[in-house]
Amino acid sequence: MSDHVDRSANRELRARFDDVYGQYQQLRSGLDSLQTRLAELRVTRRSADGQVTATVGAQGQLIDVELTPAVYRERDAGALGRKITETIRAAATAAADATRDLVAETMPAGSGSADFLRTGDYAALLGRADAVFGRGAGQP
Repeated sequence: MSDHVDRSANRELRARFDDVYGQYQQLRSGLDSLQTRLAELRVTRRSADGQVTATVGAQGQLIDVELTPAVYRERDAGALGRKITETIRAAATAAADATRDLVAETMPAGSGSADFLRTGDYAALLGRADAVFGRGAGQP
């Protein structure tokens, strides 16, 4: 009888392992695709007057800034600087949104990483890690 119970438990354990491993393989494949998509992500924004165009990557890193010849007619360097900064900031914000959407497509629903990208709540992310590792608040 004990031998039959052990075999049954082993089959169940093996089936559970295969299921978890399959989920891991799927997640791993998705992460490879995500890495490629993030490396290729480019977001471009144009100033309201169309004189400044900024392109950034997935992490908001500046890739390109284009100025139309019309910017040289204006003699206000401060206004031009603010316009460039605002345009880059808008592109970086849009890139953060696009990055968050790509990660949300790849990560399991309710994952700490996806939640962190959505909320920016680093303390909650660490709290989830502490819970997974069985640590209470304030424990090393």
